[in-house]
Amino acid sequence: MPKFKLSNLVQLLVLIVVVLGIIGLIWFLVYTAFFQKQLEPNQEVIINPSLIRQTADISRDSYQIESVSRGWEVPWSLGFLDSDILLVAERKGVISSFNLNNMERNEILTIPDVSSNSEEGLMGMVTDPDFDINPFIYICYAYNVDGSLKDKVVKYRFDGASLSQDSILIDNIPAAQFHAGCRLGFGPDDKLYITTGDATDRNLAQDLNSLAGKILRINTDGSIPDDNPITGSRVYSYGHRNPQGIAWNKDTNTMYSTEHGPSIFDGPAGGDEVNVIKGGGNYGWPIVSHTDSREGLVSPLLVFTPAEAPASAMVYDGESFNQFKGDLFFGALRGEGIIRIRFNPQNPQEVLSYAKLDIGNLGRIREIVQGPDGYIYFTSSNRDGRGEILDGDDKIYRIKPNGD
Repeated sequence: MPKFKLSNLVQLLVLIVVVLGIIGLIWFLVYTAFFQKQLEPNQEVIINPSLIRQTADISRDSYQIESVSRGWEVPWSLGFLDSDILLVAERKGVISSFNLNNMERNEILTIPDVSSNSEEGLMGMVTDPDFDINPFIYICYAYNVDGSLKDKVVKYRFDGASLSQDSILIDNIPAAQFHAGCRLGFGPDDKLYITTGDATDRNLAQDLNSLAGKILRINTDGSIPDDNPITGSRVYSYGHRNPQGIAWNKDTNTMYSTEHGPSIFDGPAGGDEVNVIKGGGNYGWPIVSHTDSREGLVSPLLVFTPAEAPASAMVYDGESFNQFKGDLFFGALRGEGIIRIRFNPQNPQEVLSYAKLDIGNLGRIREIVQGPDGYIYFTSSNRDGRGEILDGDDKIYRIKPNGD
C-alpha cells in the first residue's frame, strides 16, 4: 500500500484553498453585480449628520415630473440656445433643435461618419459660453479609422437654421464600442474640458502619452492652454476608466466628475465614482478602484456599489429649487433614476448626504441639465440596447416645482 506523503497533503490543502478562493471571487462578482440592493427612491444616506441641520425636501410633494417630448433615439446630450430652443444630440449622429413653445422639431445636422454600432456614437455636445457673440456648438463623437474606433471633437457654427463645420479641434483619440467617454463641458475659466474613456485598454489611463482615460483641457480653437498642469499637453487629469459626467460649482470653481466603475471583465462590479477633479491629479485607474487607495492617487468622494452607472453631471444653481442649490445631480443608467448629492456649503469637497429622487418608473436616465427657466431637464435612454423600451421612448422630461 503506497504511503501518503506530507507533501501530498500540503498540495491538497493548497488546491482546496485556491478552489475556495476562486469560488469566493466568483460569488463576490456575481453578488455585487446582481444581488446587492441599489439606492431606493427618496432614501437619503446621511454621511455627516452633525452638519445637516435641516433635510432638504426631496419628496414628490415638492416637485413634479413633466414629459416634454417623445420619440427620440438615445438622446445623449442636451444644450439650450436660449429659453425656448433646446438642442438634442442623439447617439446615431443627429442633432435637432426643439422649440419648447410650439414643440416644433427640426434636424439641423446629420454626421455621416459617426460610428454608433454599440455604446459609442455622437455623445458629447455643448454650446459656447458666449453663444450670443460666438454662435458655436462643440461636439464629440466616435468614428472609424481603418477598422479602429477613435473619438474626435469638432467645432460647428450655427447660423440660426443649420450647423456647418468650423474646425476639428482634436481627433484620433483612442475609443472603443465601450468606454468612449466624450462628455464635454465648459469650466468657469471658459476652457473646454473633454472626458475620454480607457477604450477598454486599461493601461492607457496611466500613459501620459495617450489621450485615453483622461480629462482633457483645451482652448476653443483647439490649442493647449499655457496654464495646463502638464506643459504642452492637453491632459488635465488622468487615471480615469470612463468618466461620462463633468460639472462645476461656479461659486467655488469646484469641478466634479462621475465615472463608471469596473464591469467584472476588468475588475469587481460596482465602484462607480464621484470625484473632485484637480489639475494634474491621478485618479488611480487601473492601479486602484472601489474604496482602495494609495499614496499619490486621488480617492473618490463617493463610491457606488452596486453600480448606478452614472451618465452625466450637473450642479444646480437656479432659482426654482432653493433646496437644491449647490447640489450635484447625475442620471443613472443601471440605477434607473436621478441621484442628488448634497455638500457642506462651507466645503464643497465634503459630502453630507446623497439620495435618489422619486421620478417614477422611467427606465434608464442619461443626460441631466439645468434650463434657463431653472427647471431640471433630463432624458431617458431605454433604446440604447440595455433597457426596457417604454411607450414613446426615448423621452425628454423636466422637473418643475409643484404649483408651476
